[in-house]
Amino acid sequence: MRRVAALALPALVVLAAEPLYVLVDTAVVGHLGREELGSLAIGGQIMALAVWLGNVLAYGTTGRAARRFGAGQRGAAVAEGVQASWLAFAGGVVIMVALEVFAGPLTRAVAGSPGPVADGAADWLRIAALGAPGLLLGTAGNGWMRGVQDTRRPLYYVLGANALSAVLCPLLVHPLGFGLAGSAIANVVAQTAGGLLFVRALLTERVPLRPHLDVIRHQLVLGRDLLLRGAAFQACFLSASAVAARFGTASLAAHLIAIQLFFFTALALDAVAIAAQSLVGAALGGEQVDEARLLARRITAAGLVSGAVFAVLVAAALATVRPWFGADDQVYAQAKTAWWWFVAMMPAAGVVFALDGVFLGAGDVRYLRNLTFVSALGGFLPGIWLAYLLDAGLRGVWVALCLFIALRLGGLLWRLAGDKWAVAGAVR
Repeated sequence: MRRVAALALPALVVLAAEPLYVLVDTAVVGHLGREELGSLAIGGQIMALAVWLGNVLAYGTTGRAARRFGAGQRGAAVAEGVQASWLAFAGGVVIMVALEVFAGPLTRAVAGSPGPVADGAADWLRIAALGAPGLLLGTAGNGWMRGVQDTRRPLYYVLGANALSAVLCPLLVHPLGFGLAGSAIANVVAQTAGGLLFVRALLTERVPLRPHLDVIRHQLVLGRDLLLRGAAFQACFLSASAVAARFGTASLAAHLIAIQLFFFTALALDAVAIAAQSLVGAALGGEQVDEARLLARRITAAGLVSGAVFAVLVAAALATVRPWFGADDQVYAQAKTAWWWFVAMMPAAGVVFALDGVFLGAGDVRYLRNLTFVSALGGFLPGIWLAYLLDAGLRGVWVALCLFIALRLGGLLWRLAGDKWAVAGAVR
């Protein structure tokens, strides 16, 4: 458990750094006015797609690098990082060019109509897009360094880059008079600096830097499965919001508050999953199957304990977060109908996130993809629309979310009890 904590705690800080910076950015831009804040919200929402793609790449790289590292092939593990970095840089350039060309249509589509908010978002996005290559290089770097169980340097790199942005943003926005553009410039500087730090980490390893298309192809196949799995998640959460909206504004507002808290707890629990990826991948890479199984059981227990702790905190938070609902008693009343289902799902969610990490480390990505599809198409989506047809309200929405977690939990525990996931060797 000590090894899990040693990897999970730095990973948690890295995961939390970006949301915390977004809060700082929002606070700074918020002083410019409502239109500028709306523009930042729209531009940031579109740019978040690049962050999501980068995280997919990082998760895929960690498992492959961890297996090589566990087999005593540190050079090969770092080489996975080299290829992932080439892939990240190419993807970042594609995203940058696409956003430069389509910033206007994208922001108008999200805003719903042309106007100052959409125009401001497009201007912000065209500047922020310049940081996409650095952003994806940083996520690829995080991936391979977690694989070789080096979580200290990524911690310094990410915190340093975010601190730089947090200092630059208020200076550029207000005293230097760049306004909303200053926020985008600060983002670009920080993301580029972070990407260069991770490139420097590769250079210090003194491994060949030439791209290998065969390795990149394998990483793309892995990334494809992770992207499809992520798309299923997005469909579920978007459907939940769509159905909540059909029950009225109060239901939608209460749902958004609860789901944002769920995303925050998922972020914290994901740190355990990252530790699982690194440790289980290394054990299987070193052909220590029994060790991998033992780690999987311990990580499952850690996920259960973490989920139970968050259940207690979330239960206590209902009274604490009362100011979030303002003076609207209807929103607060709606939130209470969903809150206890949220609390009930947390222990199971802790185990689900932990086992996701175990199987990602084992390279069992296809099973994770298929299980997510089955849970979404066979459980969550029918449940969510049945809740709408039966006029079950926000309670029905969260019952469907609990069903989604329960189906995934059952499938993961069944897989854990078998042998197919624990495949030994440096490459699966």
